Amino acid sequence: MSKPIKTLLRKDLIGRLEGVESLAVLSLTGVGGKDTNRLRRQLRAGGVSVSVVKNSVAKYALEHIGLSQAGDLLDGPCALAWGGEGVVTVVRTLLEEAKEIPAISVKGALLEGEVFGSDRIEELSRYPTREEAIATVVMLAKSAGSRLAGCLIGPGGRLAGAIKSIEKQDEN
Repeated sequence: MSKPIKTLLRKDLIGRLEGVESLAVLSLTGVGGKDTNRLRRQLRAGGVSVSVVKNSVAKYALEHIGLSQAGDLLDGPCALAWGGEGVVTVVRTLLEEAKEIPAISVKGALLEGEVFGSDRIEELSRYPTREEAIATVVMLAKSAGSRLAGCLIGPGGRLAGAIKSIEKQDEN
């Protein structure tokens, strides 16, 4: 591959990865054409982009956008997957697809600067997505607030009940 073509590929990949903060690295070696199309269609439906890359071009692009840690995951034929609701969702989808297409292997992922190798991918798939984490925080805040409101309302209700009973006694 000539130097001008590599330069064009690097610029193109940098442009596509601009703004990406987390991604997954996978291997599609041995995956047939029909399975690849089905996988790409399913990932695209979730807003996930997949790009088969030349490792040297990918390492250069990842260094340029500040994700050089992911360069360590690039070994052998690789594809990068990013986007959607986040890398956790991407990894979950890929692991589900790997059950039907055993040739798919997730080599690793990068999440918020932390590299998850192939040995920690299952762990990453159990992480909550951004939306799940926000929902948990809201639920915890809401439950604490409702307990506090209950504590404030409880004694006030007893006081109101006592005042009502005094009013009834005065009427009789």
